Amino acid sequence: MQIIEYPKQETWDDLGKRPSIDSKQITKSVVSILEEVKMDGDAALLRLAKKYDQVTLNNLRVPASQIKGAKDLLSDELKLAIQTAYKNIYNFHAAQRINEDIIETTNGVKCWRKSLAIEKVGLYIPGGTAPLFSTILMLGIPAKIAGCKEIILCTPPHVTNSVHPAILYTAEIVGIDKIYTIGGAQAIAAMGYGTETVPKVYKIFGPGNQYVTKAKEIIQQEGIAIDMPAGPSEVLIIADKSCHPKFVAADLLSQAEHGPDSQVILLSDDIAIVKSCIIELKKQLQKLDRKEIAEQALKNSKSIVFKSIDSCLEFSNSYAPEHLIIASNKADVYIPKIINAGSVFLGNYACESAGDYASGTNHTLPTNAYAKSYSGVSLDSFVKKITFQEINKIGIKNIGPTIEYMAEAEGLLGHKNAVSIRLKQINNECD
Repeated sequence: MQIIEYPKQETWDDLGKRPSIDSKQITKSVVSILEEVKMDGDAALLRLAKKYDQVTLNNLRVPASQIKGAKDLLSDELKLAIQTAYKNIYNFHAAQRINEDIIETTNGVKCWRKSLAIEKVGLYIPGGTAPLFSTILMLGIPAKIAGCKEIILCTPPHVTNSVHPAILYTAEIVGIDKIYTIGGAQAIAAMGYGTETVPKVYKIFGPGNQYVTKAKEIIQQEGIAIDMPAGPSEVLIIADKSCHPKFVAADLLSQAEHGPDSQVILLSDDIAIVKSCIIELKKQLQKLDRKEIAEQALKNSKSIVFKSIDSCLEFSNSYAPEHLIIASNKADVYIPKIINAGSVFLGNYACESAGDYASGTNHTLPTNAYAKSYSGVSLDSFVKKITFQEINKIGIKNIGPTIEYMAEAEGLLGHKNAVSIRLKQINNECD
């Protein structure tokens, strides 16, 4: 990792840039895939599976027998781990349910909101270099709590024509049985447009590679909602003298192994701490199965030394990381100064892996500085909120003149008349 010492504030934007990609070529490919699926439905999905996944599929939907049998292919330890994570994630998201009060804004005027589940949602679960069955928990659990009537899941087929048993087992315990072996941009197209086999959904969730991300971006422009803009994963760690360099190095590598376009950033007010962390990082890197992937990510990464932790926090807010780790014995002191981050991990024992799997918080988070304006996935992501108002005669008499004056001032006399005709009726009744 490159070490940068005491950078001037005018250079921060450049230092915070994410790895660039050839967006034009990706867009061209994705548009072609979307159009193919829109035109040819299932036939296109079968062709694209053979082209991109090197798989000849007979059926797109995973049969119930295969889902049921997945549990027999997993160790008891893994099944218990998934069940434990399920419980923690469920508890955290169930606590997000709220009952909103009815507010009488004026005598005779009552207003309130009601949360209603999005009826049809689609979940994309990556299954290429890493089968992300944990993402099923992160997306499926809040969808179920919200009450979504139809939940479908798409995941890439393996060269053996099968889906990883951990994905199937996790889907089963969450309660999802509509599982389709479709990957990449074509999966987003299938859920967005619908095919003979795959139902069309109203909102699409889930991480993916640059092609999946671009497909979600394009399909959103056609009226299908998505969870958030997302790109390659990232972590920023702020480490002071009380950090454990071994822990910091492990956290940096845990994120770097996601993919070659991931980015990890280390900030500190102590050059000695930075150097200690990098020494540990080099040692641990040699032991990773995904060493080559992590090495590529580290080329996009950097360590920056500032004069104070306050400056580290200021840079972090400018960078707006997906994951922010405060590696310090006094991490809670810094909470008031954290403004932009997807998810925050406080203290030397709060590793980012905990949020990825089992602490309870959601790991589907905004990347690429979108944490400045987006939140991570939560129960609210699976509902829409409808406002209601109930107005009686007293209420319309109380606010009627206000509406009339405002509508007339805007030149909208039809709006004014909708009130005036009611007020006239009430006055006639009183005569």
